[in-house]
Amino acid sequence: MKLKNAILLFITAAIWGVAFVAQSVGMDYVGPLTFNCVRSLMGGVVLIPLCLFMDRRKHAAENGSAESQAARAAERKTLITGGICCGLALCLASNFQQFGIQYTTVGKAGFITACYIVIVPVIGLFFGKKCSPLMALAVVLSLAGLYLLCMTGGNGGINRGDILVLICAFLFSIHIMVIDHFSPMVDGVKMSCIQFFVSGILSGAGMLLFEEPQLGRILEAWMPILYAGIMSCGVAYTLQIVGQKGVNPTVASLILSLESSISVLAGWAILGQQLSFREILGCVLMFGAIILAQIPVGEKKRILALAAKGRREQAVDNTENLG
Repeated sequence: MKLKNAILLFITAAIWGVAFVAQSVGMDYVGPLTFNCVRSLMGGVVLIPLCLFMDRRKHAAENGSAESQAARAAERKTLITGGICCGLALCLASNFQQFGIQYTTVGKAGFITACYIVIVPVIGLFFGKKCSPLMALAVVLSLAGLYLLCMTGGNGGINRGDILVLICAFLFSIHIMVIDHFSPMVDGVKMSCIQFFVSGILSGAGMLLFEEPQLGRILEAWMPILYAGIMSCGVAYTLQIVGQKGVNPTVASLILSLESSISVLAGWAILGQQLSFREILGCVLMFGAIILAQIPVGEKKRILALAAKGRREQAVDNTENLG
């Protein structure tokens, strides 16, 4: 893997990790629905120039035959359908996360949200997909980590913010599965742009129904909203696309999963939020589960085989040296 790609993916993870701080600070000024409405619309606007640039390059390479026009029409229909479905899932997931962040720390929110990496294959069981022993171990580790992270009340109670963020993790799992269905058929950047607008419009409808948005308060929250909208939605997504090009998906996922660890560091450095030893242990267990969940079974077997081969070769060398 090129060093440049690794750096871009790490920057993406860092942007997303710090975004939890922006989301937390934004709640001091505006409601969750208002925050997500503005940031989502902003993220969609940021991606429009990239969509136009990519569309111009694509059309320049195509001919204007009736067959190509029909194919573009079919792709456009699938793109709109996929964007709406993804936008609906993103709207639900991001708003549950935003409501949850009001009642829990940035670091805990980051790690609980990252549970989607383990939840996705578990949901796959209901669709006939097999679960490897490695994945089963990852599920057990994540459950143990969740227990240590969340069950910290005096009477063993669970924080309602943790519950909301856990629901958000399930919804992000559904969001990923929807993306997995549509992304091979359409342009990913365009679909992301549409999903941001759909999420922003739906959040805006909820904002008008359940909150009292004030332009002055939104302007006061300009810094966290700009960061969450432009950096987290627009810039980070673009960096992810560029950084993942030609990179092993497993390696890319491992680098991006550092987002959860960075959220803890950002919460401590910027907001002064600290985790207890029990909560830190929970984070360690969950991070281990995240890494295990991203190692393909075939890759694990290959690594073990290479290790066994290395041990055999070392034994032969030792025998020859003794001789």
